[in-house]
Amino acid sequence: MRRLLLTPLTLLLLTTLWPGRTVDPARGNNPSLQEPDSGAVLCPPSVYPAPQDECLPLGPAQFLTDMAAHGIPYPIQPLPAYAPDQALNTLPYSYFKVTENGLPLFPSLDAAMANQTSGRAIQTGKLLYVSYQDRVENDRGVFYLLRSGEWIQGEGARAALPYPFQGLLFSSTPRNAFGWLLEEGQSRIAPGFNSPFTGHKFYRFDIVQVYSTQAVDNVEWNLVGPDEWLEARWVASVDPQPVPPEVDTSGRWIDVNLNEQTLAVYENDQLIFATLIASGVEPFWTRPGLFQIYKKLISTTMSGSFEADKSDYYYLEDVPWTMYYDQSRALHGAYWAPLLGYPQSHGCVNLSIGDAKWLYDWAIDGEQVYVYDPSGRTPTDPAVYGAGAP
Repeated sequence: MRRLLLTPLTLLLLTTLWPGRTVDPARGNNPSLQEPDSGAVLCPPSVYPAPQDECLPLGPAQFLTDMAAHGIPYPIQPLPAYAPDQALNTLPYSYFKVTENGLPLFPSLDAAMANQTSGRAIQTGKLLYVSYQDRVENDRGVFYLLRSGEWIQGEGARAALPYPFQGLLFSSTPRNAFGWLLEEGQSRIAPGFNSPFTGHKFYRFDIVQVYSTQAVDNVEWNLVGPDEWLEARWVASVDPQPVPPEVDTSGRWIDVNLNEQTLAVYENDQLIFATLIASGVEPFWTRPGLFQIYKKLISTTMSGSFEADKSDYYYLEDVPWTMYYDQSRALHGAYWAPLLGYPQSHGCVNLSIGDAKWLYDWAIDGEQVYVYDPSGRTPTDPAVYGAGAP
């Protein structure tokens, strides 16, 4: 009985002594109407794109909502990607880099040792590589047997294959853009050069996801993680796109983005492969348009020049995994180590050895090659273009 009598008394004291808990007849007896904002109920952790009446979307809810506004899911999902087979980087050729002065060709080893030329020679040029099958060193010097059956004297250097960069294979199309770092540097906590660094350092060929792009003072920045921004020019991006209107309904095409210096492959309208390229540098641009692969060659020799004095002459033996699609312009492997991610060629689309082999195995004659420059800087007038070169 005493316990029952104390309960009403206790309630009366609490009501009297607890500030802010008196009942206002005008507001009724609903305590939730008297709760200050600082004590309001927090929303459960989730994404709240619209204002909430019954809770405050702060703390974890605000974090998740801000992330979603930038297209960042939580937990952050990895790319549905995996590395191609490293064996694709293997080549059955050995290369020798000839000096810019060129070299005479000899019909036999004895002729090479006696310096009795055949009258033929590799002429002077900027980019000279031969493919050899044997090397002989004796008291007369060093000599190389070319795959053509001719010999040269060892005035130059054996060429090592470039760093075996490879792109990515995909099990499904990513939900957002992604790309490769072209430069070394740190991210910032916000877009703009006045923002502090995060302390997170990135290196060339690091792979990042791109959730958003924002321009600050005419410089574009990519959001690559929560409060992590990188200059967009540092990232060669692939933004998975629907079928371009120029492409037919086969669901298969090769997408070459000249602005980003990337190549993407689609099958059944799904992204299955992506990588870096080196396309034509001004004034030898890679021509935009829709083309078809018309010839595939396991290897071929490419040579020529553009200047009247032939000072830019090039001679490249056994260029591997070559797919011609626009006159002399081709997709092919480049063993002379182009700087992937930057325009460098005379119009061809240069790929790493492994990427060219993967593409060669996948592509068929007639495969669609869609080349475009979303920046609009590459000329589209056909009169600007010649036949093209590596």
